[in-house]
Amino acid sequence: MKSGILTLSVMLLVLQSCTGQTKSAKETTAPDTIKRIVRSEAEWKKMLTPEQFYVLRQKGTDMPFTGKYYLHKEKGMYQCAGCHTDLFTSDMKFESDCGWPSFDKEIEGGKIKKVTDTSHGMVRTEIVCTKCGAHLGHLFDDGPTLTGMRYCVNSTSIDFKKKE
Repeated sequence: MKSGILTLSVMLLVLQSCTGQTKSAKETTAPDTIKRIVRSEAEWKKMLTPEQFYVLRQKGTDMPFTGKYYLHKEKGMYQCAGCHTDLFTSDMKFESDCGWPSFDKEIEGGKIKKVTDTSHGMVRTEIVCTKCGAHLGHLFDDGPTLTGMRYCVNSTSIDFKKKE
C-alpha cells in the first residue's frame, strides 16, 4: 500500500514538473483537406491494446521514464498509433528529461490539433491527431530549441517507422 502511494506521489510530482502552464493555449481547427476517421469507442476498443485505448481514447498518460520512445534515437518517422498518420520526424525529437518523448515541432499540414485542457487544475494545450482524434500528449512553450516548443508525447500514442 505504501509503495503504491509513493509511486503515485512521484508520478504526480514528475507530471507537475513537466506540465508548466502554456502561454498561448489556442485551439486550432483542422484543415478541410484531412479526411477524418470516425469509429465508435467499441470499434476502437477492438483495434487497440488496453493500454493504447486508455491513452489514445481516454486521455491517459504513460508512466514517466518508461515509454519505448523516451530515449529512442533511430532515424525515421513517428506516426499516430491510432491511424498511422505521420506526425514527427526523428530530427524534430530532442531529450527533455521530463520522462516522455519530446519534439520541438510537428510535421506541417495540420496533422495535430491543439485544444485547451483545463483538467487536473492546470491550463495546458492538449495535442490530438486531427485524423482520428487520438490523444497524443501536451504542448508547452518551454522547449530548449529555436522553436521554443515542447510537444510532450506519450510513447503509447505513437508508432515508429524506421528510415530505410
